[in-house]
Amino acid sequence: MKSERIIIGIDPGTNILGYGIILCTGNKMSLIEMGVLKLGNHANHALKLKSIFEELSVLIDQHHPDEMAIEAPFFGKNVQSMLKLGRAQGVAMAAGLAKGLPIFEYSPKKIKQSITGKGNASKEQVAAMLQNILHIKETPKYLDATDALAAAVCHYFQRENSGGAESYSGWKSFIAKNPKRAIR
Repeated sequence: MKSERIIIGIDPGTNILGYGIILCTGNKMSLIEMGVLKLGNHANHALKLKSIFEELSVLIDQHHPDEMAIEAPFFGKNVQSMLKLGRAQGVAMAAGLAKGLPIFEYSPKKIKQSITGKGNASKEQVAAMLQNILHIKETPKYLDATDALAAAVCHYFQRENSGGAESYSGWKSFIAKNPKRAIR
C-alpha cells in the first residue's frame, strides 16, 4: 500500500456541493483544500449536473486523489429533492470513475459517528471536531465543505478496519452491488 494517499470527500448537493481533500501520510492527516461548488446560478438542473462533473474533474486533475469518499443520500420525505440529490451524487461519482478513482460511499450517520462518536451529531459539532483534528483555524462559511471533509476523514478512519464502506471500481461494479438502484 502507498505510504501517501490523497482522499477527496464529497457532500453532494444541487445548489451547493461540498468538497474536502486531505493528504494521508502514515497515521497523519492534513488538509489540502476544502470548499463548495455554488450551483444556484445555473438555469436548470441539467446545467447544474454538467457543472458538477466539469468542476470536480478539474479538482481531480489538480490534486490527483487516490480515492473518493462520498456521502450517501439519506431518505427524506420529498421525492423530488431525493431524485435531484441522487443525480448530483451519481454525477460526482461519474467524475471520479471517469478519472479511475475507486469510490467509497458512507451514510451520513456513519460519517458523523466516525468524526464525533455520535451518529446524530449536528453539522456544527462535526465542523468543530474537524477543526480540532486537522488544526483548521476558521469554520468555513458553508458547512457543506466540512461535511465533505468529514466524508474524507471518515474514509481515512475506516480504511484500516474496512468497516462500513461500499467500494466501486466502475459502473459495472456499482450496478452489481446495487441492482435495485439501476434503471432497466
